[in-house]
Amino acid sequence: MSTRVPQDTKISARQENVLDSGAYDQVLIEITTYVFHYKIDNLLAKKRARFALLDALGCAIETLHTSSECTDIIGPVVPGTIVPHGFRLPGTGHELDPLKGAFDLGTMIRYLDHNDAFGGAEWGHPSDNIGALLSVADWLARSSAAAREQPATSSDSEFSQQRGPLNMDCLLTALIKAYEIQGGLQQLNSFNAVGLDHTILVKVASTAVVSWLMGLSEAQAVAAVSHAFQDGHPLRTFRQSPNTGPRKGWAAGDACMRAVQMALLASKGQPGAPTVLTDPKWGFYRRLFQGKKFELQRPYSDRVIQEVGFKLVPAEGHGISAVEAALQIVQTLKAKGLNAEKDVARLLIRTQAPAYTIINKTGPLKNAADRDHCLQYMIAVVLLKGAIIETVDYMEDSPWAVDPRVDRLRAKMEVVNDKTFTRDYYDGNKRSCSNAIQVFLENGHAMDDVVVEYPIGHPDRAETLEHLQKKTRRNLELGFDDERVDKIFKAVGKDDLPVEAFVDLFVQTKN
Repeated sequence: MSTRVPQDTKISARQENVLDSGAYDQVLIEITTYVFHYKIDNLLAKKRARFALLDALGCAIETLHTSSECTDIIGPVVPGTIVPHGFRLPGTGHELDPLKGAFDLGTMIRYLDHNDAFGGAEWGHPSDNIGALLSVADWLARSSAAAREQPATSSDSEFSQQRGPLNMDCLLTALIKAYEIQGGLQQLNSFNAVGLDHTILVKVASTAVVSWLMGLSEAQAVAAVSHAFQDGHPLRTFRQSPNTGPRKGWAAGDACMRAVQMALLASKGQPGAPTVLTDPKWGFYRRLFQGKKFELQRPYSDRVIQEVGFKLVPAEGHGISAVEAALQIVQTLKAKGLNAEKDVARLLIRTQAPAYTIINKTGPLKNAADRDHCLQYMIAVVLLKGAIIETVDYMEDSPWAVDPRVDRLRAKMEVVNDKTFTRDYYDGNKRSCSNAIQVFLENGHAMDDVVVEYPIGHPDRAETLEHLQKKTRRNLELGFDDERVDKIFKAVGKDDLPVEAFVDLFVQTKN
């Protein structure tokens, strides 16, 4: 385990001269300095960033073609509005301002809970940040292009004077840094323990990186990041029974939108809050974090993008290994001529602390958001259908949502927090996400415990990237023909391709 680094000292005199922003909390300084000065030259990090970007956009296209609940809340606030040089929302014809664009794309990526995940004391989804990064990068790129075409009259974007055309290399660098900030703060700092939603870290990471994309000075950027912490933060109530609801699908979009807003305000000269974290009476630590200070397991670099897990099974991430274990049990029961409905008397499920907290649910499940965050529901459906659970199996019109056999099987399950699984989950050198299922049959026989330590999609599973590419292609083909999908896969590898040219590939969809 790396040495823990306390994050509570103040800015040095040298740093104060560099940032020209006063005695800001060291956490804010380190985030800003990392974003503006750390060079990303790790080829593996860049490779995984390309996969992550395409996966997130594939998830967005999947959402458009799967969830009317989500499509009802995207698009311009005033119907028919077209923003000049606006963000072209992937999979649609909308041209949006960067705030609504950030909300919509962040929501589309996250809504079905199929985008990547990163664990720690806090758990979250670093690709949530792409909603803010891509909307701002595309808007800036289009505004810059317009300014170059009409240099004497255009004033579409003051930021375009500070940044040239944005290309894919710049976008991937932004992605890697946003992942690193969110993941770095997740590893040792539990926001859920104080009732706050993990999307606070999307807001913080995106604010910092969007400030850099916009061409803000470091002084403006650190002020923006202080506002991200000073901003109101959502409670976790929408992720936890009995209040689980669809807000968990748009919470990331909301964080992306707020991040862009904070950066825009800072660009207009709004001063920051230098001791937003450490003020002894009104600071974040005192009022919202039980007096604790943030810790980092290691300095910011490019590790998180290399360690993030990808969702290759449509299930809440902490339960994917349980789904895999259930699939193995299906085969064993079949080989013995048995079935889950008639022959299973009891199931003992051992899991890690995050899964125990987030997806261990008994009693009625009220909606799709409730079902897709229920460990027992996932396992029951797999055992009864004899195949992997799919997105449609959580929906209101799914036969499984009303099948009484599901609840009967759920009632036979006991879920326990396994200390070893929990320890290995938090171990930065191991980062497993284990689940184990043992079945006890009606005839009194106890089947062997089935343990899955690293779920498919984990970076330690050799087949992850191969399956991820298939998932991405499958999702993109919901909205584009084969030729367009091939172009998208090629475009993400072109470092010098302008961002707006990449986004243009996502505009036309199938009728």
